[in-house]
Amino acid sequence: MGSTPHLRKPDPDHLRQQWDTVRGNELRLERETAKRIVEALNAELSGLYILFNQVRKHYWLVEGAESNDVGDFLEGAADRLTGMTDALAIRVHALGGVPVCGPMGVRQHAPIEIEDSHHYDVRSSLERDLDGYATLAVQMRDHVELVDQLGDETTGELLREHLTTIEADAHTIEKYLADDTLVWRGPGD
Repeated sequence: MGSTPHLRKPDPDHLRQQWDTVRGNELRLERETAKRIVEALNAELSGLYILFNQVRKHYWLVEGAESNDVGDFLEGAADRLTGMTDALAIRVHALGGVPVCGPMGVRQHAPIEIEDSHHYDVRSSLERDLDGYATLAVQMRDHVELVDQLGDETTGELLREHLTTIEADAHTIEKYLADDTLVWRGPGD
């Protein structure tokens, strides 16, 4: 039997920037202003990472009569969440920060809880997804207001664009959770 490879610790001489720090930026935003925006964006990234993993898990495990439609939506939603995390991480870097990554950083900044690893029914899964989307929408609105007050129009536009996507996906989940369904239920069901 082969041995498990061990990861080498990174050489401190190769460290360019320590996590949770903000350096000067080429955008000419004051460091304190950039720091507040980076903190807000890392909270967004943390929530998006957690929601992505939850939505992706629900996509893998979806079952039932409407599983194809729900599965297709969840697959697309996960892709949209990935696109948002990429755009926000790039913005964090442009602002002089280090984008949140890894479990410790994500937990430090996350506005939502990580779902247990269990397999839940589709309705319960979608209800938790909707709750995650709603939490992120509220936080994102607060951060739009913050960056507007700080004079960062570009980050504000980016967050507004993502907020529109978050709200649209939440609305779709609400439709799936409606009492009406296209699945026929016979007498006694």
